Amino acid sequence: MNVRRSAAVLAAVAVIGAATPAAAAPSPSPSQALPSALYGDKDPTYDGVWRQSLALLAQDTAGVKPAAKSVQWLVRQQCADGSFAAYRPDPTTACDARTLLDTNATSAAVQALTALGGHDDTARKAVGWLKAVQNEDGGWGYAPGGASDTNSTSVVVGALAAAGEKPDQVVKDGKSPYDALLKLALPCGGDGDGAFAFQPDKKGELAANADATAAGVLGAMGKGMVVEPGKKAGKKSDATCEKAATPRQAAANGAGYLTAALAKDGNHLMSALAGAEPQPDFGNTADAVVALAAQGNTAQAEKSVRWLEKNSASWAAQSGPAAYAQLIFAAHATGTNPRDFGGADLVRQLGATGPAPQSAGKTTSGAADEKEDSGSGFFGVWWYVGVCLVAGIGIGFLFTGRKKQQL
Repeated sequence: MNVRRSAAVLAAVAVIGAATPAAAAPSPSPSQALPSALYGDKDPTYDGVWRQSLALLAQDTAGVKPAAKSVQWLVRQQCADGSFAAYRPDPTTACDARTLLDTNATSAAVQALTALGGHDDTARKAVGWLKAVQNEDGGWGYAPGGASDTNSTSVVVGALAAAGEKPDQVVKDGKSPYDALLKLALPCGGDGDGAFAFQPDKKGELAANADATAAGVLGAMGKGMVVEPGKKAGKKSDATCEKAATPRQAAANGAGYLTAALAKDGNHLMSALAGAEPQPDFGNTADAVVALAAQGNTAQAEKSVRWLEKNSASWAAQSGPAAYAQLIFAAHATGTNPRDFGGADLVRQLGATGPAPQSAGKTTSGAADEKEDSGSGFFGVWWYVGVCLVAGIGIGFLFTGRKKQQL
């Protein structure tokens, strides 16, 4: 999820930048103190709303009531037309033609705010904007008007479902999001064998993408980021790739592809970044766990979540709030206790990256309680020791990459 989002963001910026003055392109401001209401201590230029939304949604899923100011920060990020950008440093400045609007951030915000409750107007406006920028093929791209991709279309489907909409009835030129997803599903046989592609390549061909497949399974099922384990898939047909004439079959095919991919590499996915050595892909593995649990492949989902319990701690600590949220979603989908995830309390660790919550469920987050509501309070727990040791020395923010994840 995190790798896909960063790639999608950069692609969107490149496309928009070609037709926009250079001054309109966002640039990180590492010397500027982050809002005390924001989760995470890294540059939020490309994922501020996304990671905030995931953090709030994960806390709600774990029975935690987030800090009121963190929820209000997210609400204030909304533009007048209902959309959200990846991050607006000054929400008092109105959005204009130079604002890089973000379907993924908008959809994540809808899912978080509808779960929290009390923000119906904000969610309704956001859904209205998403409907207004739907592509003719029924899907969505990362930026409004961009070519439809599986991940963006799927996260919008999750937002529509969360807001009480019926995705199959949200149509443009007679096409629904499910029509777009079916076009992005690979046929059975060959290397793809029922997977989803992110987008067609320049030749119009589809290539299997595990991250897109995890998203596509949820999208085809009409599910968002938070799911309950689905009915266990026990029939042979559920595990056999068949022609995807329906969204349900496309989801089953995608789940079959993920199951094989996870089992091949020891119950986790591997990254496939060009020019880099393959390495475990923790974020996409967590997303795959959620997708498989929702589809009913609980056996593989449980194996992979056990692998995450043993191996994901360092990745989550380095990646921040969105990563902790992804693990919490995976834990929830498999009935795993997020407060004892391989011995770690994911809920407390997530809480430590932002303001202390109003209520912390079964336990309190002592680390979060110690955070100051000031310009220096944005540092997460993993930077805190370093700050104490080198007081007075400025620390630059690292470039944020989601996608996922988080984009």
